[in-house]
Amino acid sequence: MAPVTPVESGASVAPVSPVTVVGLDAAGAPPHPALAPVLATAGLVVGAARHLAAVPVPAGVDTIALGPLGPALRRLAEAVDAGVPAVVLASGDPGLFGIVRRLRAAGLPLWVVPAVSSVAAAFARAGLPWDGAAVVTAHGRDRRAALNACRALPLVAVLTAPGAGAAELGAGLIGWSRRLLVAEHLGTADERVRAVTPEQAAAETWADPHVLLSLADAAPAGPADAAHGLGRAGGMRADNQPAAAPAGGWALPEDRYAHRDSMITKSEVRALVVARLRPRLGRLVWDVGAGSGSVGIECALLGAAVLAVEQDPEAGATIRANAAAHAAHVRLVTGRAPAALADLPQPDAVFVGGGGVDVLTAVVARRPERVVLTLAALDRVAPAVGLLRAAGYTVEGSQLSAARLADLPGGSIRLAATNPVVVLTGERP
Repeated sequence: MAPVTPVESGASVAPVSPVTVVGLDAAGAPPHPALAPVLATAGLVVGAARHLAAVPVPAGVDTIALGPLGPALRRLAEAVDAGVPAVVLASGDPGLFGIVRRLRAAGLPLWVVPAVSSVAAAFARAGLPWDGAAVVTAHGRDRRAALNACRALPLVAVLTAPGAGAAELGAGLIGWSRRLLVAEHLGTADERVRAVTPEQAAAETWADPHVLLSLADAAPAGPADAAHGLGRAGGMRADNQPAAAPAGGWALPEDRYAHRDSMITKSEVRALVVARLRPRLGRLVWDVGAGSGSVGIECALLGAAVLAVEQDPEAGATIRANAAAHAAHVRLVTGRAPAALADLPQPDAVFVGGGGVDVLTAVVARRPERVVLTLAALDRVAPAVGLLRAAGYTVEGSQLSAARLADLPGGSIRLAATNPVVVLTGERP
């Protein structure tokens, strides 16, 4: 990549570069003052048709209306080689899921003049802070990752795309406690910003492009929120890391969770189980036979969307209390597996903490990437391994035996053994 060399230009510093990328304000403000002088000297201007029509491109300057990006990249590279100044027009902040990434990957030297992004404009319209928000895109990729981010985190902005917009994401959020703000045609005369439920979003047709804000339910914060039908976007982390590893760690001691009759995955076992599930932002984890909910809660703290399936209503109340105590977003499904699994959204990984062969059969029928289960009874290991292998999974297994320090009278210390557990992991090639 060609180096970017800063040069003095009056009181400002600008790089020596024939390619200037200028954002046009999503909030509807006039173009940045830097646009006029770079247009005046440009030999090539690239942008979407609406952007080219919105700015005063000098007569006689070559223009390329963006469709497929390949031809524009070739013309820009030719302009750089020939020393011809070029301008690329883009929406909002072109460094935020925008064209800057593709231009840099093509080896083009850039000077970027950003404007207000559509995400910033959407939050501004809602009167909401967004320093704790996660920003994801559904453009040009599997929309399930963006959907799972909305399921997992309390405040998410989604840059949508045709077929992966408010209707599709709203349909996937039915059953989660979310409110949605849909911002269409930001900065234009046709601008429309609406607060809707997931059910309402799924039932409507939305103009492209639009921005979707997903907010976890909370108490109303004030008149501005009430005007939009919004509440306080609660649950944001104080460390500005909405999907980072939890500050308090994971594989927490059992006494950090409410549970009854020691019905909880021990911390040593939980550490391996969570590692095998590989939770992260954009993935959906099922915790089947959730018990106290500790495995699902720790997956949620690591950024995953989590569905906890538990047949016992009393245990379900415990899961809710534990999730609230750890500020984790976990959706509880009360019902008996395997029947309760039938209508759940497709998982990326499943932890089977309870149930028999029929439950494991129903899980592998959904073909998640990874299946993890814990078994205390040895006679259940071989059938489970056989079932996973028959379904095409590669299987690994470990027997975990932990002994914990325990005090004895007189100040001595002994090792107290916990029950051994077999952990099986099935991975789909």
